[in-house]
Amino acid sequence: MNPIKLVILDRDGTINEDSSDYIKSADEWKALPGAVEAIARLNHAGWHVVVVSNQSGLGRGLFEVSDLNDIHAKMHKQVAEAGGRIDAVFYCPHAPDEVCQCRKPLSGLFELIAERYGLDLSGVPCVGDSVRDLVAGAILGCEPHLVLTGNGMVYKGRTLPNTFPSGTHAHADLAAFAEFLIEREAVPS
Repeated sequence: MNPIKLVILDRDGTINEDSSDYIKSADEWKALPGAVEAIARLNHAGWHVVVVSNQSGLGRGLFEVSDLNDIHAKMHKQVAEAGGRIDAVFYCPHAPDEVCQCRKPLSGLFELIAERYGLDLSGVPCVGDSVRDLVAGAILGCEPHLVLTGNGMVYKGRTLPNTFPSGTHAHADLAAFAEFLIEREAVPS
């Protein structure tokens, strides 16, 4: 058993609205309905929340690190206003054609989380809106959870293809995932 209860969340399409044009400024960052409150609910139930995100817009020159910092400051502020917190944000700044180990679906960012927290990530819930989010976590044994928001919307009412890690749970949104996790924890084992 890990010394802390940790949840790893994707950002774009999971916590906030996604855009094919990238989220390039704090003005463009818009939380999905119920998402910041879901993070607060997880915190109140004793969960630490970490965000992991591909941010190839940096590598593509679409925005600067200062813009990303402004986006994350807005995200942190909204989560705090809902009574919650995000412990850390890990991101890959590389464009897809750069050779790196941190761009999901590779597991480099998850390895950094495991190292930073001194944890084995086996069984740690990992939540995202795409197969690459879940594959990256599953490499280290994370429990995969798909939200049917963002890119995940295409799977509403469908059976998940076998490209998803075995045992992937699907949830309507981040609030439904939080409800699932909190209720599951309340059931005596």
